[in-house]
Amino acid sequence: MSFKAGMVQLRSSTDVPRNLKDASALIKGAASQGAKFISTPEVTNVFEPDRDRLKAIARPEAEDISVKGFSELAAKLGIHLHIGSMALRGDDDKLVNRTIFYGPDGKIIARYDKIHLFDVDLTNGETYRESASYTGGKEAVIVETPFAKLGLTICYDVRFPALHRALAMAGANVLLVPAAFTVPTGKAHWHVLLRARAIETGSFVIAAAQGGKHDSGRETFGHSKVINPWGEVICEANTDPDFKVFEIDPQQSVEARAKIPNLQHAREFTMSHVSAL
Repeated sequence: MSFKAGMVQLRSSTDVPRNLKDASALIKGAASQGAKFISTPEVTNVFEPDRDRLKAIARPEAEDISVKGFSELAAKLGIHLHIGSMALRGDDDKLVNRTIFYGPDGKIIARYDKIHLFDVDLTNGETYRESASYTGGKEAVIVETPFAKLGLTICYDVRFPALHRALAMAGANVLLVPAAFTVPTGKAHWHVLLRARAIETGSFVIAAAQGGKHDSGRETFGHSKVINPWGEVICEANTDPDFKVFEIDPQQSVEARAKIPNLQHAREFTMSHVSAL
């Protein structure tokens, strides 16, 4: 049975209360159009690239005002709410990049800590070292809801097909890819990576993103997308804060996997290394 879902595109700032207010307004907008499940981007609660300033801002999950605020919002609206990720203090000196998934009663159903950490030097001079600030997760997570089985991932995870395949093999028919993609990598890879993950797993992909120039000076790519299990883009934003509401029919995943049953056809193999030197 199909269901109405929504995704929110943000331009989160370094101001946590402001981000909560802005995200809540867009979530309410999507809910007002009938969305019973809504997804937001990576680092919904705070976008601060500077490592030291972020550590000063971030709070443990139990103390973060956004964690409580989104719980109250989910209960008020009676929706399943996927906060793509929040930057939170972990158990040690580092942070966690954590998805929090709320039920319609406002209680936390699931958490997922981003497994793959983005360490890269870009050609435009920007440098990212997530491993210097964050502790990576170790567990993949599926959330079973009345309308679909949702596989949780975050941003850089999209470059690791094995994670998405494992989620699909375990029953997920909707893959969630909240993100804050850089502009250079977004222009080159965002669209094709999302379509590839949908096609190779026969799943819907919902990818809510950060977009535009943030108050920190960094710029993110935006272009939040929804892709069906055949790899077709059915919904897309531009770079401005916005929300989109759309229909998801899980039966399309069943049909796509029947047409191309590659999830059933994986075979173990060995590898040889032959030198022609």
